[in-house]
Amino acid sequence: MREVTLTILKPDTVARRRVGQIIARLEEEGFEIVAARRIKLSEEQARAFYAVHKEKPFYTSLVAFMTEGPVWVMALARDNAVEHLRKVMGATDPAKAEPGTIRALHGTSIERNAIHGSDSLENARIEVGFFFSAADLV
Repeated sequence: MREVTLTILKPDTVARRRVGQIIARLEEEGFEIVAARRIKLSEEQARAFYAVHKEKPFYTSLVAFMTEGPVWVMALARDNAVEHLRKVMGATDPAKAEPGTIRALHGTSIERNAIHGSDSLENARIEVGFFFSAADLV
């Protein structure tokens, strides 16, 4: 089933100039980029986007990290987009990610792990809507 999911290429990816490599990989994996923009998240935006983690000990450092530089947000479409992106990204901790996954190749720590991806179809809808209007998805 064709789905749309959200990915964020995090500030570490942008700073290390890995955006092109990761986009190429996503396209090789059959994802179509249906919306994309380069933005710098404000603290308010980052707090709102990651509000689900508000009570967790890493929340403050996550917000600080995600606001330290520009990111690329993208809505990606393909069959089973959510599940496939999670597989291609690899485990949250790059040290535990399968070889060849984006996080194994480009992440440097559990926090600086190169890429975010929606973890469910329901969250994908919410997250895509956070950054894009329906008119943006082309």
